[in-house]
Amino acid sequence: MPSSLGSPTKTSSPDHTDNPVRFVHTISEAGRLLPSASRWNSIEIDFNLIPQSATAYDSLPSRYSKSVDYDLIITDREYFKRFIYISVSIALAILLLILLIHFLPHKHAHNASSQNLTLAVNQALTFFDAQKSGQYPSDSPVKFRGDSGMHDEDSSKKHDLVGGFYDSGNNIKFSFPTAYTVTLLSWSVIEYQQKYADIGELDHVKDIIRWGSDYLLKLFVPPNATTAAATLYSQVGSASNETDTPNDINCWQRPEQMNYPRPVSSCGTTASDLAGEIVAALSAASLVFEEDRVYSKDLVDAAEKLFELAATNEDPKNQGTYTMVGACGGEARAFYNSSGYQDELVWAGTWLFFATGNTSYLDYVREGYNTAEVEETPLDKGIFYWNNKLTANAVLLTRLLYFHDLGYPYEEVLVSSSDMTDSVMCSYLSDQKFNKTRGGLILLKPDYGAPLQFAATAAFLSKLFSDYLDLMRSTGRRCGSVAISQNTLRSFSMSQVSYILGDNPMKMSYIVGFGDHFPNQVYHRSASIPWDGQLFSCAEGNRWLNSVDPNPNVVSGAMVAGPDQFDNFIDERGKPWFTEPTISSNAGLVAALIALHDPPRNSSDSNSINLGIDQTGIFQQIGRLVPTAP
Repeated sequence: MPSSLGSPTKTSSPDHTDNPVRFVHTISEAGRLLPSASRWNSIEIDFNLIPQSATAYDSLPSRYSKSVDYDLIITDREYFKRFIYISVSIALAILLLILLIHFLPHKHAHNASSQNLTLAVNQALTFFDAQKSGQYPSDSPVKFRGDSGMHDEDSSKKHDLVGGFYDSGNNIKFSFPTAYTVTLLSWSVIEYQQKYADIGELDHVKDIIRWGSDYLLKLFVPPNATTAAATLYSQVGSASNETDTPNDINCWQRPEQMNYPRPVSSCGTTASDLAGEIVAALSAASLVFEEDRVYSKDLVDAAEKLFELAATNEDPKNQGTYTMVGACGGEARAFYNSSGYQDELVWAGTWLFFATGNTSYLDYVREGYNTAEVEETPLDKGIFYWNNKLTANAVLLTRLLYFHDLGYPYEEVLVSSSDMTDSVMCSYLSDQKFNKTRGGLILLKPDYGAPLQFAATAAFLSKLFSDYLDLMRSTGRRCGSVAISQNTLRSFSMSQVSYILGDNPMKMSYIVGFGDHFPNQVYHRSASIPWDGQLFSCAEGNRWLNSVDPNPNVVSGAMVAGPDQFDNFIDERGKPWFTEPTISSNAGLVAALIALHDPPRNSSDSNSINLGIDQTGIFQQIGRLVPTAP
């Protein structure tokens, strides 16, 4: 007997007149739909809603000997009408819900685009104001700092070393990360000067760069009539483990109140990595201060002199890393141990080429690039930070290939750099080389700690490269079978910055002062000791080091080291592997933030692409821009 919605009746013969139905559709035992025996060759259902036809099409013999007939007959018209009304109502309700979800404003708990990137840039730059050493500016936005390190010098030579930046939460001035910091901040200005100007931070960032480049000029003393060799100063302050003598590590004291000896470390130009990074910094800064021709020329002249001394001597005995020599970087090994020097020399040559337009420097890059690749340690591949410049150098040379291709004899190194850049970008996106935490933070050096510094530079490079692709009007790049687009690169970049700004499992901003929840026990001497005019000795300073209270001074904009591999973060002053900021880390943060910032409101981009990036500025010393076909 047929139900109200129909039930199957299996027949073994084409003749089934004892069970007449109005319309029948047959289905084979294999499950394949078969045409009905009616002349309409379609599925038909009798709903008993109209008068019945006198012709019974189902009385014709079926052409299929075995079939399953579904008799779909409506026995109650009112029930069926209700069924139709209810079904239509449900369908309309679902459609309405979908439209509401699609068109109503979304409130995402983790939406980085809603973050105030302007405030983040301002605060991240302000951290460098808090790190200034020397005669402190009266107009500084940081009010808990003052003059410090006013007696920093090489006493044996009476050479002035006042100025520069304290590296982190201690009072040491390390030259290697200082130079890296100046290079990276300068690069961000060269690329995104319009963005800095648009948000009122151009003068601020240039002041920070100049504070650093002024100090770098002091670090290099070329040979003269009385000295046969050049001098490079690698460190001011002591990181010794000695406990009997107060120093910058064992004494918890504000820099304004230091009264213990501050020894200096120096080396010759055999410290090839240190020399190379200083050359890169001076060269990049010269482009930032191009309008100040005298100062820009001073920077370039010093860079060229140092590069000539450090790079042209190819005797391996006269080249090496600064941390190989105890008197030069022995104490720095525990903080900034250098694994090689070829990447810094190639980095220096690249920036000198941009600063001068002299192709001899690019020739040096062409000849030394493969050696730098071989020297790169496996654990550093694809990572840009104070110890490895090759990844960023590949991006710079890719920029040259895209927008000012010089042709022969540079094709090989430029194409190789482009391939490396593609590979690096794919490694950020594919999850095949680098893991991510459950909260989404990329782990570029999982066994090293302080993961935010590496994520920040990856965010900067990926966003920068996506802007290059946009300027090229390229649809994207490929790594084998994997395609990458501008949108995926930007999404990755924003995801890392969003994590730093608070889109993480701890619901904590890792930039001090940004947002409602951020670290308040930052490992930082100036921030943790009150600035009230009272002198605290080293022993008294330990009281503040061991205190569980929040820092009395907020070191605004400081990006702490960050969480562990499991997204866990412990806000304790005594755990610097979680809570200590550094200038090199903050440089990467600033670069990533400005890259992701919205384009300027008023842009005169000749390509009608308002990205806020200066396509030609970096080439100002190397002639007319070569148009690139879309």
